[in-house]
Parts: sequence; structure tokens; C-alpha cells
Amino acid sequence: MLENYFPILMFILVGLAIGILPVCMGWFIAPHKPDAQKLSAYECGFEAFEDARMKFDVRYYLIAIIFILFDLEIAFLFPWGAVFKDIVASDSFKFFGFLEVVVFLSIILVGDAYAWAKGALDWE
Repeated sequence: MLENYFPILMFILVGLAIGILPVCMGWFIAPHKPDAQKLSAYECGFEAFEDARMKFDVRYYLIAIIFILFDLEIAFLFPWGAVFKDIVASDSFKFFGFLEVVVFLSIILVGDAYAWAKGALDWE
């Protein structure tokens, strides 16, 4: 009866080893030499070791949201790219497939131009 659970035990042990072993190896092998450059402000513009309850600038969140929007735009292009060979192969859908992606990209371009004109992409 217990031999039926052995593969599950091995699966759990291998999963834990894959998760814990690289962290431990990095802890023991990596050099620990903090300097002023490593402890300087990074991305959000705040010092690395300050109060965690301080207020963040709204522009940081705006840049994060715009990054997610750009990421989603690319994600919506993947299905079109996956069926591109089928679109090109069919004579009846060749122009429709091209027109479809032109309309999608023009909508994205107008939205990005609007965000750029409003200064949403500027970091002061």
C-alpha cells in the first residue's frame, strides 16, 4: 500500500529540491559585498532601506499600468501571428486578415500617441 505513495513522495522531494537548492547555492556561492551603488535607489526612486509605509509617487503606478498595457497589446498580437500562415494561405481571407491587424495596430497607435501627447510616458 505504501509503495503507491512513493512516486508522490519523490515528486514532492524533487520539487522542494528544485525550489530550495538554487536559493541555498546562491546564498553560499554568491559574494556578499554591499556597496553604495548596490544600496542606491532603484526603479521607484526611493532609498532601499526606509520606512515601508511611505507614500509612492503616482507616476510610478502610472508607468506600471502603461507597461501592463503595452504587454497586453503584444499578447493580443500572438493569436494573429499564430494563424498568420492560415490567413495568408486562404485567398478569401488574405486581405481581411491584413486589414484586421492594420485596424488593431492603428487603434493601438492612436492610444499610444494620445498617451505620449498627454505626457503619460514622461518621467520627471
